[in-house]
Amino acid sequence: MSKPAIELKNITKTFGSIVANKNVSLTVNFGEILSVLGENGSGKTTLMNMISGIYYPDSGHIYINGEEVVIRSPKDAFDYKIGMIHQHFKLVDVFSAAENIVLGIDGKSRYNIKDSIKEIKKITDKYGFEIDLNKKIYEMSVSEKQTVEIVKVLYKGADILILDEPTAVLTPQETQKLFAVLRRMKESGKSIIIITHKLHEVLSLSDKVAVLRKGEYIGTVETKNTNEAELTEMMVGQKVELNIDRTEPKNCENRLEVLNISCINREGVKVLDNISFTARSGEILGIAGIAGSGQRELLESIAGLQKLNDGNILYHDPKTGKIDNLRDKTPVQIRDLGVRLSFVPEDRLGMGLVGNMDIVDNMMLRSYKKGKSLFVDRKQPKTLAKKIIEDLGVVTPGTSTPVRRLSGGNVQKILVGREIAASPTVLMAAYPVRGLDINSSYLIYNLLNTQKENGVAVIFVGEDLDVLLELCDRIMVISSGTISGIVDARTATKEELGLLMTKHGGEKQ
Repeated sequence: MSKPAIELKNITKTFGSIVANKNVSLTVNFGEILSVLGENGSGKTTLMNMISGIYYPDSGHIYINGEEVVIRSPKDAFDYKIGMIHQHFKLVDVFSAAENIVLGIDGKSRYNIKDSIKEIKKITDKYGFEIDLNKKIYEMSVSEKQTVEIVKVLYKGADILILDEPTAVLTPQETQKLFAVLRRMKESGKSIIIITHKLHEVLSLSDKVAVLRKGEYIGTVETKNTNEAELTEMMVGQKVELNIDRTEPKNCENRLEVLNISCINREGVKVLDNISFTARSGEILGIAGIAGSGQRELLESIAGLQKLNDGNILYHDPKTGKIDNLRDKTPVQIRDLGVRLSFVPEDRLGMGLVGNMDIVDNMMLRSYKKGKSLFVDRKQPKTLAKKIIEDLGVVTPGTSTPVRRLSGGNVQKILVGREIAASPTVLMAAYPVRGLDINSSYLIYNLLNTQKENGVAVIFVGEDLDVLLELCDRIMVISSGTISGIVDARTATKEELGLLMTKHGGEKQ
């Protein structure tokens, strides 16, 4: 019989009038992976923060190895061999991986880095981590930084690991590598708790799934005995029709003509090679491709953020009837024409929003120009903030809440909502549902559909091929910086897209 590693009994936590968790009870055994599911703002991260010592529960009991414990700080949590890997990493950029891993370990203030590296290597070899321990953090990809965080808690002796949205910004290949490592950790007797939104990952990785809804514990089910529909119903409280209502494109006019553009990045690598396509009003053009195939550079070059080495981008202005070459314009001029880029970056709080500012101030980042007025008009941004909170179901105590205190998914809704609210003529949405729960994802899909029906030319970069086929009118596939094909989304198949994603070059359409 499996032995419980950690048990929570009737845990409750409130913040003022907001009840984050109410009487939550759940158990994780040794050598088991438990997924914690719930909509954005359902209390998943708050609950895990109580286990890891960041918050202290108002009431309830925590048991480790069958004994009741009190966890008042992250240090207490580490003493009980609990380690949490957060969504936003806590690493020192100018230090190497090895230096970050040994930082803050008691009794090792006069450590020998060479001896430490030998110890760390034992851990990385045991579980199959791929990492250069001498590499500086600022030189690392998101996936490498995450590896450092996981190895760091293992080096500190953690037996219970909590991972908050670990795959939100990983490529499918990186996700598979992470899962292989987590399975090896489970086999060695570690207990792993994962907060995630991705149901197919839950079903492929975890042994059990615990579901929270509006801060309350709904139940735990064995993964082998459940399916996506049942889990969604438990999360939302009712049957959810996961359908995208795709309408036929109407009054399509050329809005953006991309002609033979090429782009070389700072490292001298050609990231876009002779790309040509047309985006039309009243249509959603999907972009598919393996991560790093040039999707980011393509959208940034249209938005004026990426310097082109060749080619032109012609914008047909519906207000004036004029044709403008966006290559000659600044990012601000392009935005003022109505070409908006909503890019959900890997680091939402570093690149997209300012964490310490509240929701209203983050709205003003888009509208306020320096020197316009001595006093800043907060009325319009406040109305906009309220509308986004209402329309997208952002879970927040109010518009004056600092953005860093919101859950990752709610931060994302604000990012996407802010661009849609600007009434663009071209809306480029890249990974707008990354890390969002199913209900919120479908809200965003339907918002993009509404934009299309309003005559906006929508360009949608997505990771889920099923969604691309269901939402878009045409899908353009990018492979190694070139277009390998443009297909009709109504008749194309997943297999066809998969083949185009790995093909180099191809027909231009």
